[in-house]
Amino acid sequence: MARITYSSPPGAPQPQSRYSQAALIEGEGRRLVISGQVGLRPDGSLVPGPVDQIDQSLANLGAVLGAHGMGPGDIVKMTVFLTDPGLVGAWRARRDAFLQGHAPTSTLLIVAGLATPDFKVEVEAEAVASS
Repeated sequence: MARITYSSPPGAPQPQSRYSQAALIEGEGRRLVISGQVGLRPDGSLVPGPVDQIDQSLANLGAVLGAHGMGPGDIVKMTVFLTDPGLVGAWRARRDAFLQGHAPTSTLLIVAGLATPDFKVEVEAEAVASS
């Protein structure tokens, strides 16, 4: 069974929003590495608007987790790419609602662009669950 301990230890800067500086994973468990999720609906169409793309990216992430018997509480690492720094507040609010108090490790990057100019957000994640 995997045992996961999240920490923001003394000597490291304390997080500026809801995330942890480290996740120590010990023991046995299932590890899921999830490709970047963007604002595409399951039918392949892009949702309009950057905030809607955040919501769809998180919905897609939830679907991938669920397909493997996991949920948001199993996420140990998120990497988020935004094309507009003005989206940081919306990202944090929606991430916090999605994670429901869980604070995995996280990296947030503001980038010049993603795979297509229409994509405004991309979310990668890693999750660990007990067998």
